[in-house]
Amino acid sequence: MVKPVPIEFIATSKLPTAFGDFKISVFQDPQTGEEHVALSKGLETAPTAPVLVRIHSECLTGDAFGSLKCDCGPQLHNTMQMINDAGQGVILYLRQEGRGIGLTNKIRAYALQDQGHDTVDANLMLNLPADARTYDMCSIMLDHLAVKQVKLITNNPLKLKALTDLGVDVTDRVPLTVGLNEFNADYLKTKHDRMSHMYEKEDF
Repeated sequence: MVKPVPIEFIATSKLPTAFGDFKISVFQDPQTGEEHVALSKGLETAPTAPVLVRIHSECLTGDAFGSLKCDCGPQLHNTMQMINDAGQGVILYLRQEGRGIGLTNKIRAYALQDQGHDTVDANLMLNLPADARTYDMCSIMLDHLAVKQVKLITNNPLKLKALTDLGVDVTDRVPLTVGLNEFNADYLKTKHDRMSHMYEKEDF
């Protein structure tokens, strides 16, 4: 079993949003200062059934600026709506910008994509991994929220494997196919073709 990174719960607060009322909890690595967030709903008492969970990596351009180059913003907002409608769930919002390579390198990779390179090759041309994210902190965050069984909202098989390796009981996968547009069609196709994301042909 993978050993979780030593992050600690710091604080929680109510967070009214355009998609409903949530609680926001912040966790921090005491050694590095790295921060991660759990956005939750309906977890005031320990759940007795599997809980909707999404692991969402920070995307400033998509989440905050509404970029059409990716599907991150629509995925985040659709998940918030899904959880609000269900009355229970959690988004583990990980501060791992640009699939873990950071904002500066992400924009450098964007510049290469502007020249016609796909999202994988752009990272590799910068001598960076196609995906540098880790998920060790997720089990600590879920434990704090008393979430023992998960219905994972994802198209990414690496996230399924990561939680399973951490000992989290993933009972089901909930597909999330939103945000396709003329600017990100090639990006989504690359995630399917080169990163094994679980899309269907009709999604494109």
